[in-house]
Amino acid sequence: MRSTMARGRADRRWLLGLVLLAGCALVTPGGDLQRATRGPSADEVWLARFLQGYGRLPTFDERSAWKEGFESRILTYLSRRPEVATSLRASQLRNQRVAVVGMQKDEVIVLLEQPDTVTSDQAAMRAAAGRFWPPIEKHAKEMWTYPNGWQLYFDGDQLADVIVAGHSPLE
Repeated sequence: MRSTMARGRADRRWLLGLVLLAGCALVTPGGDLQRATRGPSADEVWLARFLQGYGRLPTFDERSAWKEGFESRILTYLSRRPEVATSLRASQLRNQRVAVVGMQKDEVIVLLEQPDTVTSDQAAMRAAAGRFWPPIEKHAKEMWTYPNGWQLYFDGDQLADVIVAGHSPLE
């Protein structure tokens, strides 16, 4: 009984933190760009898309269904990729749930699902990257965008750089 109550409080704190994170990103568009080594979390992208699509917070059942589906996607992916399943990446995928520089495209898709937009247009990528374009230009062949201002730059199949707009300085 006590562990169920503690889990309920932890779930509420988790949801409140995600709402605050998503809400801050939604109300501060056009903020300064920042370069990062870590992209958005699977939870952040899902919640932002849910809020955009439904205009409300998810219910406990909706959140539980998403978590089960997410875990199923990860386990299916790892069963098809035994070399990843026995590496540090498996922990990053299952526990941290965050896209990080160096990940492969298929790993990013498993975590964050399909991007909102994809472009290989150099002018569009230059405009999106702003002052960070000179160091990114060398290896940016494609850019994927996700909710809340996240831009992921790929060099072939590998995540090479991350830019986020509209967030306060990352810690």
